[in-house]
Parts: sequence; structure tokens; C-alpha cells
Amino acid sequence: MAANMYRVGDYVYFENSSSNPYLIRRIEELNKTANGNVEAKVVCLFRRRDISGNLNTLADSNAREFEEESKQPTPSEQQKHQLKHRELFLSRQFESLPATHIRGKCNVTLLNETDVLPGYLEKEDCFFYSLVFDPVQKTLLADQGEIRVGSKYQADIPDKLAEGESDNRIQEKLETKVWDPNNQLKDPQIDQFLVVARAVGTFARALDCSSSIRQPSLHMSAAAASRDITLFHAMDTLQKNGYDLAKAMSTLVPQGGPVLCRDEMEEWSASEAMLFEEALEKYGKDFNDIRQDFLPWKSLASVVQFYYMWKTTDRYIQQKRLKAAEADSKLKQVYIPTYTKPNPNQIMAPGSKPGINGAAGFQKGLSCESCHTAQSPQWYAWGPPNMQCRLCASCWIYWKKYGGLKTPTQLEGAARAGSESGPRGHMTRQEVQGMSPFTRNEGRAKLLAKNRQTFILQTTKLTRIARRVCEDILQPHRAARRPYASINANAVKAECIIRLPKATKTPLKTKLVPRPSLANIVKDLAISAPLKLKASRGPPTPINRNQASQPRVGQSLLGKRGFDSATGIPYPANGRPYTSGMRTTSQSVIKRQKVSQGEAPNPVVFVATKDTRKHLTQSEMRRAARKPHLLVRIKLPPPPRSLAMPLLPSSTSEPIVLED
Repeated sequence: MAANMYRVGDYVYFENSSSNPYLIRRIEELNKTANGNVEAKVVCLFRRRDISGNLNTLADSNAREFEEESKQPTPSEQQKHQLKHRELFLSRQFESLPATHIRGKCNVTLLNETDVLPGYLEKEDCFFYSLVFDPVQKTLLADQGEIRVGSKYQADIPDKLAEGESDNRIQEKLETKVWDPNNQLKDPQIDQFLVVARAVGTFARALDCSSSIRQPSLHMSAAAASRDITLFHAMDTLQKNGYDLAKAMSTLVPQGGPVLCRDEMEEWSASEAMLFEEALEKYGKDFNDIRQDFLPWKSLASVVQFYYMWKTTDRYIQQKRLKAAEADSKLKQVYIPTYTKPNPNQIMAPGSKPGINGAAGFQKGLSCESCHTAQSPQWYAWGPPNMQCRLCASCWIYWKKYGGLKTPTQLEGAARAGSESGPRGHMTRQEVQGMSPFTRNEGRAKLLAKNRQTFILQTTKLTRIARRVCEDILQPHRAARRPYASINANAVKAECIIRLPKATKTPLKTKLVPRPSLANIVKDLAISAPLKLKASRGPPTPINRNQASQPRVGQSLLGKRGFDSATGIPYPANGRPYTSGMRTTSQSVIKRQKVSQGEAPNPVVFVATKDTRKHLTQSEMRRAARKPHLLVRIKLPPPPRSLAMPLLPSSTSEPIVLED
């Protein structure tokens, strides 16, 4: 019963997603809505997974400084990994959540240098925080509410003086005397002097224009003159004049007029007091933030002094009564029953047969991604669907509460030794790159859930010159055939600097290519391109790995015949001859399929043949090499007519005339 009773000030788990970890919140208010439901106004606390990488780096440096200052014992790598799951970041962000989404209580404490960090791992549902996160500004700041405990913050108490031993320290440097209780004046005389000081203060306010506007009545001026600042000034005047009443009287009323003493309550305007009350409602007693965000023209000492004077006013008493009445009308606690509905991420409902849900039957060979166990009474799907990962029951509870896994995974940049998986014989390039070192099953590959970033290689002018000058050392053709072999760039650069002065004086070697005459070109074209009948072709379709299993569509459906069926000559698609698994142009499909980068077919390359070089341009061949899985459209040139054409000698100077 007590475990399900939640009160204001409790740290609780909230569930906003069935697959994501719980949210950790602190209950500030419990309000009942018009329809009878209970909503909780909560303060947000953030995990490390909720902030950016730069702020995580800042948190790591803060953790290292804390370990050095507090002389923490060196934790193991696994303890460091799990301590990051126990660290939270406080914020001043509020939100309202349904109370029915509460899933349990937890304990959050401010990190103290006397605490031992591994001790948090021994306690269930225990977290700590030391930094404050601002979700708007995206910043991390040290919490101002730090409890300063330790040798560094304690005073050094000197040894007690023995009897008869004199104190040789200079007292004037240690402290300043502001009042001597052993003075020659009696208490009635001091009280009379204080009454005179109040009367002088009231008269000084009557002469001051600004004070007469703020305190228009005599009662208000007298009340302001009776504040502590006037009494402190009167007692300080007695101390400075050696408790001589005559001298002290003349000091209170000098020749220029009576002395006016004001405190922070009089110096602050009504608008500034309203700003202070608004800031106090938002930030509490965090005077640094109050001054920074609301009253930057005031000093920190002025803000603190005004707060303690403001607490003595009727305004503070009224607000305190209003808050107490408002708190009485609100809920103090709420009972939330234990959540028993099954999680949608369950692979199989509890109570099923072990052969179905255990490692022996369901997804044989798969293990828990965190503890790597193969037996569990209940399994939960975890991570992206294409990775096919799962967690056991205990690791799933750890994931929901602490927002991580017990052991580092590949996605978090760790490696696990002793992998039992062996490489498969037939594997695509993407599967080889995505093979996880954490798999225990026989040949299971996982694709990394990582966005692919585009990058370019921008060469310098010296690099481009070195390709020409040091071609014998660089050997670009050999490097292209062996891309895995490293190139000694320093040696190429040094040799290029030596050869560069000589290369500028050496003339460029140009090779003259004799061009054949137009008559010879026409003759070669007539021989190489015989007349062929033109036939209609079916719509081009992309070649993918699913074509071997797709049903062939008859020619009667589309009403067209392919070029190969018309001529009887199988024409190569994309520079490769047709095989039994490929689809020709006549075997068209109804719907185009776009091949994604992650589901690309098993290595498909473009191989240029003699026919493709004749009928494809350079740009089309480059396009086909970049996208070898797409069909290449070949446009045949119109064959020349078989007309007798006289062959003119190449040495003639007359123009060549082609008769139609």
C-alpha cells in the first residue's frame, strides 16, 4: 500500500513509451482535473542519453575533476559504464503528466564529495546529480545548492590558550569593534538617544522629495525611520564618538542637514519588488539566477538583504497564507495501483512453453544483448527492428529504469572478446560491414544503426602535380588494382619537390594521333553496321535480385515485343549477356521497384563489352558503372541504306558529296 502511495516531493518513474526508458520526475503538485483524473505537475530530470555529445564531454570532465578532488577509488570499466546510467541532470523545466503513467519510486540525491560513487551501484533505484541542465540554452551549470562538506570548507581552530598565556595576535587585524557593552552610559540614556535618532530620521524623510513621495503620510515616514538601519546608525555614532552624547547629537544633525539612512526596502521601487516576487516564485531562493534573469542592475548582496527584509513585511505574510490555503485545496497524495498490462515489446506472453519463448525454440541462437544469456523466462524486442536484438527479463528492467545496458554494446563503441560467430560463405558487402562482434549465433549479421555521412576527397595542387611528375613512383594503375596497399605519400612528396624545378623546363611530350579521312570512316560504318529491321521494344525495367522469383508477364498483356524477340539476337543489358536469372526487355514488370542502399543486390558490377562501347556514350557508360543495378537503355543508330557509293581517294582536294 505504501509503495503505491505517491506524495508531493517524491521522485518517480513515468512511462511515455513502451520501448523507451522511464522518465524520472519530481512531483511538485497533484491536481484533480474536471473529468476526475489526476495530473501531476513535475520537475524534469534528464539522463545522459537526453543531452548532446558536447554536453556529455563536459559532464565527463566534471566527473574526472570530482574524482580527483574527492579521491574516489578507481572504478572498473563496467562500473564507469553503469555510473553514467545513474547520473542525472536537474532542470527547471516543468510539465504536467497523467498520474496513471507513474511506474514506481526512485531516490535522487545531490552528489557530495563524501559520497563513494560505486555505492550508488549497490542500491536499487538510486540516482545522483551535480549539474543543472537548461533545455532552452542547451547548457550545463554547477548546482548552486551544493552542500560544502569536507576539510576544504572547515575552519582551522587554533589551540586553546593556557591559563596566564597572553594572546599575541593583533586584534585590530582580526576583527573590528562596533559596540562596547562596558561603556559609561546607562540603558535609559541609550534608549533616549535612539528615540532622538528616530525623530531625526523622520524629519530627514520629510525634507527629502523622493521619500515624501514614497511615504506620503507621517505614520509611514515614522515607521520607515524606526527600522533597523536607523538604530544601527545611532549605535555606530555612539561608538565612534566615545559614547559622548553631545558629540553624537551633533553628528546626527550636521550643518548640511539631518542624516538620512535608508535600507533596501526603501531603495527598491514597487516594480522592482514585484519582479523579485515573480523571480522568487520561479527560482526559489536561488539568488544568483534571480539577479541574472530578473534584476541584473542589483548586486547580489542587495538581493539577499532585500529578501530577508521582505520576509518581515505584511506582503510576505499574505503570500504565505495564500499558499497555505491553496495547498490545502490540492491533493497531498495519490494512490496508483501497480501496472500489470503486458508490454507490447514482449516477444511471447509469460506462461508460454519454454521451447517457444526460450533460446531452444524461438529464434534459436540469439542471446541477450546485455548479459549474453541464452535462457530467460521472458524476452523483449530491443533496438531497431532490422537488428533483431532482444533482452532478457532482468536486462529489460535495467534498460527501462536506467536507460542503458549492463555491459557496453557495439553501438556504444565497445568490443566484446570471444565472439563465437563464424563468417558466412555468401554475404553481401553491407552484411560484411555490419557484422557485429557480439553475436553468439552461427553467422548472424547485424547492420549498424548509424547514419551514413557523405565525404569528399579534395586534393591540393601539389598532389595533382605529383601525379604527373612522379608517375613512375606513384604507379596509379597499380594502386587502382591494389587499393588496400598503402602509398608512401611522404616519399612521393619529397621526390616531387626535387623533380618539380626540372619538370618546368622540360617541354611537354605530345603524341600526334593521325585522323582517318571521312571516306574511310563512312566505309567502316557501312561495314560494321548492317541494315536491321526496327522493332518495338518493351518498357525498360530495373534489374534487381527479386526478378528471378517474379512471374513472367506474357507478351499478349502489353502488346509489344522486345527487340531480341524480333531479331532473334539476344542483346546484352548493362554490358552483360543475359543469363537465366536475368529479365530481358520483353519480360517487363508492372510496378517499378526502387532498390534502396541498404537492400542493394549482391555485388552487381558493370562490364563493358564491344557492343556497349559502340552504342553507349562516355557519360552513359559512367552512369552505368555508378549504378550497375539499373537497366541501360541502348539506342541503336539508324543503319545506312545499301546504296552503291563511289569511294573517292583520300588524297583528293575536292569536297566529298554523298548522294541520297
